[in-house]
Amino acid sequence: MSGQGLTGLSPWSRRLVAVGVLAWCLITVFPLYWVVVTAFKTPPGVVGGPTYLPFIDFTPTLQPFIDLYQGIRGEFFRTFLNSTIVGLSAAAIATAIGAMAAYALVRFEFKVRFGAGLVFFLLALGFYLLFNATFGLTRPQALLLAFPIALIAAVVANRLPLPGPILGNEDILFWFVSQRMFPPIVTAFALYLLYSEIGRLGFQLIDSYVGLTLCYVAFSLPIVVWLMRDFFEAIPIEVEEAAMVDNVPSWRIFIGIVVPMSMNGLLATFMITLAFVWNEFLFALFLTNSRWQTLPILVAGQNSQRGDEWWAISAAALVAIVPMMIMAGLLSRMMQSGLLLGAIK
Repeated sequence: MSGQGLTGLSPWSRRLVAVGVLAWCLITVFPLYWVVVTAFKTPPGVVGGPTYLPFIDFTPTLQPFIDLYQGIRGEFFRTFLNSTIVGLSAAAIATAIGAMAAYALVRFEFKVRFGAGLVFFLLALGFYLLFNATFGLTRPQALLLAFPIALIAAVVANRLPLPGPILGNEDILFWFVSQRMFPPIVTAFALYLLYSEIGRLGFQLIDSYVGLTLCYVAFSLPIVVWLMRDFFEAIPIEVEEAAMVDNVPSWRIFIGIVVPMSMNGLLATFMITLAFVWNEFLFALFLTNSRWQTLPILVAGQNSQRGDEWWAISAAALVAIVPMMIMAGLLSRMMQSGLLLGAIK
């Protein structure tokens, strides 16, 4: 509700609104507060009953953080470094690739024939079965051969006047976004099987930096394309048309003009993507064993024979939350500016 709408309310109505907002803030902030106070409790302080106020209900201790530092609760520094490296890499790559895809969907018209997609599916499946069953190739080898053949054939078929519907830019965008509609467990299990097959060829992707990063890039691309499309649509096309008059190549227009003008949007999208990757649990659980495990796996593993050790879980969760809060605080103005820019149509 806007400020102008609030001024039209009666004093009692404004008080009710203020009470409602305060109650909502307490509801949203209390879980974070509970994590903070639990992280500074001893085991008896956690299992002995609810205590809320430090130095009044309980005596704070740094022992859970000391246990993290000493490695008693697992290799915290290694998992923290894994999350940082994979998160920054995946967010940067996804933002770069997704921005180019979003710009192409905004400035260029694409027409994909449904028949060409059908040709790709049938040829990919047919050549896979042919190479695997007839020529005796392994499943990864058959897949690696069938996919490029089917892709080339589909590109050629898309230029032919095939019958059936023609998909445009909006349909392609919907296809991107629809990838996030699948249950994550299905995608994670399929990726595990795919990585296992590729591993038999000598390319180890399970429990590796490349495998986890590629997974997160694919996982993040739909949201990046969706967000950056709105940002690019808000940029006046007249600026680019002026550069085209001077025969400036399209790639130079994108890098030299569009990217600087949409920097706030790129930064906002990067931060949102990094938050998704930083907090992702399911793919890291399926695709890592020990070497490249991330912070969410470490946090979920803070238990023992006595059950969940909430003081250790809270300490690890708090350390995992703080970096994202610091980055969001430092870049909040640019993020807000970028998001508002994307909202203006």
